[in-house]
Amino acid sequence: MRVKLLDPQTVNQIAAGEVVERPASVVKELLENALDAGAKRITIELEESGTRLIKIADDGHGMCEEDAIAALQRHATSKIRAVEDLHKVTSLGFRGEAIPSIASVSRFELSTAEEDGTRFILPVEGGTPQESRRAPGPRGTTITVEDLFFNTPARLRFLKSPGTELSAITEIASKYAVAFPEVAIRLVHGNNVIFESMGDGDLLSAISAVWGRETARGLAEISTYRDGIRVRGYVSPPHFTRPTRSQQWFYVNGRPVRNRGLFAAIDTAYRQITPEKRYPVVLLLIDVDPAKVDMNVSPTKSECKFAHEGVVFDAVRSGIKDALIQGGMMPDMSAVIRANEAIGVGTGVAPSLNFGMPTHFGTFETGLTASPFSGSIVADPTENLSFGHQSFKEKFLDGLRVIGQTADAFFIVAENSQGILIIDQHVAHERILFEKIRAARGQGAVERQRLLTPILVELDRRQYELLAEKQEEISQTGFEFEFFGASSVLVREAPAAIKGQDPGLVIRDLMDEILDGGGASGLSAREQIWVMCSCKMAIKAGDKLTMAEMERLLIDLADSENPYLCPHGRPITITMGKHELLRRFKRA
Repeated sequence: MRVKLLDPQTVNQIAAGEVVERPASVVKELLENALDAGAKRITIELEESGTRLIKIADDGHGMCEEDAIAALQRHATSKIRAVEDLHKVTSLGFRGEAIPSIASVSRFELSTAEEDGTRFILPVEGGTPQESRRAPGPRGTTITVEDLFFNTPARLRFLKSPGTELSAITEIASKYAVAFPEVAIRLVHGNNVIFESMGDGDLLSAISAVWGRETARGLAEISTYRDGIRVRGYVSPPHFTRPTRSQQWFYVNGRPVRNRGLFAAIDTAYRQITPEKRYPVVLLLIDVDPAKVDMNVSPTKSECKFAHEGVVFDAVRSGIKDALIQGGMMPDMSAVIRANEAIGVGTGVAPSLNFGMPTHFGTFETGLTASPFSGSIVADPTENLSFGHQSFKEKFLDGLRVIGQTADAFFIVAENSQGILIIDQHVAHERILFEKIRAARGQGAVERQRLLTPILVELDRRQYELLAEKQEEISQTGFEFEFFGASSVLVREAPAAIKGQDPGLVIRDLMDEILDGGGASGLSAREQIWVMCSCKMAIKAGDKLTMAEMERLLIDLADSENPYLCPHGRPITITMGKHELLRRFKRA
């Protein structure tokens, strides 16, 4: 026979290739077991970034001798009993592969007891159990993994640098410290304590332990319940962003997961108020009926599938949006200035920037510190900061005087009590138009111009079909038209904002842009159309404006809901404070 059954050790090493990719995988699996055992204190000790030693000790319920021996068998588990249980998994582990897989590629030792007194200790060498023994010890379990991949040296060559492997372990341990704030988790590498969570049950305290106090202070709480889905956690203000998604963490029923739909929900909630290619800090714990989520997608259990993706998407998106609105997540003028200037020099938000955001709804911090880009902005610690567009309007219009246009009419230059303002006229008008269109919903708020003579617009088949599909949305932007023949429309009204432009050309360009997938990412299809229309209708960089037109534009901007960023995420205003001007000319 050429077809033969593999021996158990070979099978376990093959499984280890799926479950145990690196030291961080070992930490993840053993940490999940400790949490499933009801531990309240867990200590993780490492040497040489986990390749030399990984030791995880917990004070959970432990195991009897028979269970400890059985745990070394592949697919032996206490978490499930039948295939039906896969549809209602409530534990972190359930596949029964981790312990035998880890033991097959290391020098492994399991020490456990169900009560204080005597522990059962079982050593394993490369998957082969050694002689067991007993020793005094407390209730709980300690697993020691030494010389990881000693018998599979090829695996060692695929590991990253020690710093990278240690970073991966730290992220895994940090994520579980946040998911279980009631459990004290301590991570030690050599003689250095990397982090230690208090285990006091306070989620913000756990976040502070892993992300730092400055980050934790800048977050606002989110808590919502919708369609049987509970979403809780913390989110950052729109201006507190990172260049990657490294601080966007999701948990489903306590398990850290990655899910494209959740990333998309966050992008949709933030897209209109964060700069492009910047990501807010988000930590969300999603509680859903276990029967409505599949955790058995991959051997590492790091991905999940929801039975109703759209419901989860809406719950997350609406929850974040509600939190941003109810929590007063729009900064005051000084924070906007600093964010814009930081973005303008390509460094992102200044690391020490404190936007005065609430750590809990209704509780606001004060005391903005000076930005390295705008030394003039220092909040009075006795001042009660206010948020939202009203505060922006008051400060923006205080002493406002338009000076003129500059840079070939790309920008409007003005001054107010804050200092010198430089406004991108196109994106400012784009923001104003977008909000008018969004608010109108066909109710006439968008100014329309009745054409003296209707215009017949010829479209190609794709454009015509798309226009027919999006007729309601296009009408809400200020166009009134009727279908004429098999491939034409008769335009009777057009938005007043496109005065001087060919309405037919605007419609054709709009259809082409939608077909090509252009526009701002993370928006609904309807919002995409509104953004594209506002962009097409807005005054262009280089358009000459009268003083009255510039003044009207700035007043409308001050009245807008979000005067900080255009719908695509670009900053609208850059400000140089008076003190900064004096400093630049060495007068202060």
